[in-house]
Amino acid sequence: MERENTPEAGPMGQEVRRDEGEPAGKKRRLLCEFSSVASCSVSVARRCLAENDWEMEVRSPFLLRSFPGAARARSPFPVSVFQRALNAYFEPQVEEDALKRCPETASEPGTCVDLTNEETTDSISSKISTSENLQQEDGSMFSFITWNIDGLDLNNLQERIQGVCSYLALYSPDVIFLQEVIPPYYSYLRKKASSYEIITGHEEGYFTAIMLKKSRVKFKSQEIIPFPNTKMMRNLLCVHASVSGNELCLMTSHLESTRAHAKERMNQLKIILKKMQEAPESASVIFAGDTNLRDEEVTKCGGLSNNILDVWEYLGKPKHCQYTWDTQMNSNLGIPAIRKHRFDRIFIRAAAEGGHVVPQSLDLLGLEKLECGRFPSDHWGLLCRLDVIL
Repeated sequence: MERENTPEAGPMGQEVRRDEGEPAGKKRRLLCEFSSVASCSVSVARRCLAENDWEMEVRSPFLLRSFPGAARARSPFPVSVFQRALNAYFEPQVEEDALKRCPETASEPGTCVDLTNEETTDSISSKISTSENLQQEDGSMFSFITWNIDGLDLNNLQERIQGVCSYLALYSPDVIFLQEVIPPYYSYLRKKASSYEIITGHEEGYFTAIMLKKSRVKFKSQEIIPFPNTKMMRNLLCVHASVSGNELCLMTSHLESTRAHAKERMNQLKIILKKMQEAPESASVIFAGDTNLRDEEVTKCGGLSNNILDVWEYLGKPKHCQYTWDTQMNSNLGIPAIRKHRFDRIFIRAAAEGGHVVPQSLDLLGLEKLECGRFPSDHWGLLCRLDVIL
């Protein structure tokens, strides 16, 4: 999701721009931007920035992508300040809140967001253990989640992180494909999801990630395929792995956003489909991500080849999971107009030999509002279950 902001939207208006050339003015402006982005008080912002040396040499690609107006305002918000100061602001509070939500005795489902089996002690822990035991006993079961978690929206970020992780803990999928991950989100997942290996498509700004359950999926290698003409830091993340002895090629991406960038988005789709065909014939190829595609764009690209299936279409186009971006049902963006799109899609190319993966079900995630009154993301997540046929 892309956002627009204007120079006038800054907390200090014209005064900020008037003295932006002075060190004191830059500090004051940085202070206001930090407090606005982090939704914290000025005193808290001052403490966090002071602890991180008030560095202002480099502009943050995250802020420029999240708030395009910042580029016009010549924002001095630095990468180092965002990654260190904003991390320092969010992480302790997230962990403290998570601990408060994880009582030592059993409680209602969904209160604990700690994904580490050895540390989780509530009812989600038993649900995770049960799920893992069933999958370990029956190697034919395979599940994954794909979700644009909207890390670019910093409002209610702590609670929304916990909301997403509650779903991940609840279903304990073998693989997780994420889009719009930001550094604080990634740092939190690394600490809490120790039962998963996390591979990212970038380290700064916002990026994709693929998470592999260590007890089920064996990581082999990774590669990042650049999109040469992207204006939004997009690429294709590929991970080579195996499950129950079956070779997998896992791919995720976040294709260029908005209708105005349809041409570049279709070029990116062509790169993905080509890469899927180039994967070893012995591997089952799974692409899952936020494609931002409209159906007519897929048609203009020539459609999918005979050996690549769209999981939603393969399962009979179930109505309950058709729209993954729905402004009528999802109020996070506050858009009055009704917009419904199947942006999040899953493509599978079966292996030519050996084991095959066969889609069995597809469901939406994240449909319940959190205590803050918002959903975990402006996108619904997709939970896909497959059979592995030897």
